[in-house]
Amino acid sequence: MDILLYGIIGLLLGVGLGIVIGRFLLRKLFKDQEASAQNKVKKILKDAENNAEILKKNKSLEAKEKFLQLKAEHEAEVNSKNNAINQRENGVKQKEQSLNQRLENMNRKESELDNTRKNLERQTEIVVKKQEEVEVLKNSHVQQLETIAGISADEAKNQLVDNLREEARTKAMIQIKDIVDEAKLTATKEAKKIVIQTIQRTATESAIENTVSIFNIENDEIKGRIIGREGRNIRALEAATGIEIIVDDTPEAIILSGFDPVRREIARLAMHRLVTDGRIHPARIEEVVAKTKKQIEEEIVEIGERTVIDLGIHGLHPELIRMVGRMRYRSSYGQNLLQHSREVANFCATMAAELGLNVKMAKRAGLLHDIGKVPDDNPELPHAILGMQLAEKYKEHPEVCNAIGAHHDEIEMTSMLSPIIQACDAISGARPGARREVVESYIKRLKELEELAMSYPGVEKTFAIQAGRELRVVVESEKITDAQSEVLAADISNRIQTEMTYPGQIKVTVIRETRSVAFAK
Repeated sequence: MDILLYGIIGLLLGVGLGIVIGRFLLRKLFKDQEASAQNKVKKILKDAENNAEILKKNKSLEAKEKFLQLKAEHEAEVNSKNNAINQRENGVKQKEQSLNQRLENMNRKESELDNTRKNLERQTEIVVKKQEEVEVLKNSHVQQLETIAGISADEAKNQLVDNLREEARTKAMIQIKDIVDEAKLTATKEAKKIVIQTIQRTATESAIENTVSIFNIENDEIKGRIIGREGRNIRALEAATGIEIIVDDTPEAIILSGFDPVRREIARLAMHRLVTDGRIHPARIEEVVAKTKKQIEEEIVEIGERTVIDLGIHGLHPELIRMVGRMRYRSSYGQNLLQHSREVANFCATMAAELGLNVKMAKRAGLLHDIGKVPDDNPELPHAILGMQLAEKYKEHPEVCNAIGAHHDEIEMTSMLSPIIQACDAISGARPGARREVVESYIKRLKELEELAMSYPGVEKTFAIQAGRELRVVVESEKITDAQSEVLAADISNRIQTEMTYPGQIKVTVIRETRSVAFAK
């Protein structure tokens, strides 16, 4: 019994000791695991701090590089503007020096004229005295001759005058006949010589406007952003600009198609701003297109001012200057209208100088001769008559107005400038590669198509796209209902069939859009 008791006690002691040792080992194991986990957490935190520091340094470097780049671009732009200002100042200084030299020459010539006048007065007094002496001698000689001849001086004078008159008449008739014959032989030769010299002395570019612009992009991923979700971005662009935007498989390029160069330029600049900014959505598109239209109007005025300065034309009305700038975005039978008008102005100046006419007025009339093609509203008037009316409205010289109105024989020519303008207009348009009548008739057909749809009440905007194969009509949702939109599309298509001539078929699409706008304040 004692042995069994001792054995049980020893067993209990061993079990207790084992439990104590086991608990000690488990506690140590848990402490080791906890220490290991804390080390891992500290390492992760340290790595995260290091990565954040590296990322912060990279962003800071990128920001500094972007700042330096923008600063360099700004400095380059400022330097360019400073150079332009310096060039203008130098030009003004040169003109001032030239004017001073002319003033000095005029003063010198004035003093020389005063001296010459005084000398002439002295010589006149001497001549008067000599004439009086000669008159006395003449009277005495006449009296002696009358005594010898037996007739008076008046009778002898009448006989001599009659004989001289008959002789002069005969010689004059012979000389007039010779002059007329020589003029007939040389007139055509001289006219051709002046025209050829005018053409040869004026250099020009053979540029033909087309109806397509190419918008280059860096990569094809931008095409998806321009199209937008379910095509909403590209539809917004086409509705805002009236230009058909063709996104096809052409690498790194988007095609802008439209017959109006102003719309194409607005669409191109707007897309450039949107792609550069990166925010492309319908609201942003409408905002950018509106800003771009305002910028184009400012550029039109700048082009007009630069043109009149280059040609040396002064005192032109600001509205006429704006119309001259709009010529940059108009074409005449495929020929750029501003380039054509500058050519005609230079031709007229050269020809007027050869003929001894007013060079400045000829250049002015040459620049403005096609101004009637610029206005957006297209009344039923020839462009020459419309241009003459605009020139009269803005107080141009009557000779300039007549030259504008008569350059296509719509009115009678009343000045020497008018035939010069007509001849120079023909010279500019007749040179090889200058014009392309097919393009002009095509553009005229598209404009007539848009104007036909605009004549309906409730129509807000019209755009002829796809080379005139589709007409998109945007109507005001407050005035036209959905049912009326369908009727309007049918009416427009029927009227196109009866009033217009066109190849193929034309699709008429009436767009009625309703917008609900609210502001959170």
